[in-house]
Amino acid sequence: MTDILNKLNEYKGGLEKLIAKIPGFKGYIALNDRRKSDKLLRETIAREYEVQYQRISGVQRQLISEGELGAVGELENAAIKLRQFIDRVRTASYGYAGLFDAIRIREAELETVYQYDAMLLDKNTEIASAIDNVEASIGTDGQAAAIRNLINHAQEAIDAFNKRSDIMKGIVIQ
Repeated sequence: MTDILNKLNEYKGGLEKLIAKIPGFKGYIALNDRRKSDKLLRETIAREYEVQYQRISGVQRQLISEGELGAVGELENAAIKLRQFIDRVRTASYGYAGLFDAIRIREAELETVYQYDAMLLDKNTEIASAIDNVEASIGTDGQAAAIRNLINHAQEAIDAFNKRSDIMKGIVIQ
């Protein structure tokens, strides 16, 4: 997460650098950078999970072509959970107060949010692996268990994002 903030600092224009030197505006600029980095991070997370959602659709088509219609319905549960997660990530509020509000960010809680963000990125890798397992288990006795595992991982992503959102709601003191 600090990499994203550093990248934003590199791209600051001359006006923003000048404004940062004006008393009272430095905190606003830092807040705005956090908002931008939060948005960028969430867009990245949503894009990466969208790839996995598309993979599930491909597996569903494969199951249909092999006549595994019962498994398609089960796999749809995972697809719905993943779509729900992606939509929540994309549409969530930034979690920081608006323009010129008197704000103090609780840095310790912000660090906890960053840990959840890292966990969400790691969870994407776990979901990709779970989809690999579903693909490998098509037509075998392990197919149902692989699909349940994928559904569990998708639910864990939703749960982690919900916890992140709860932390974000309490992060700003006004």
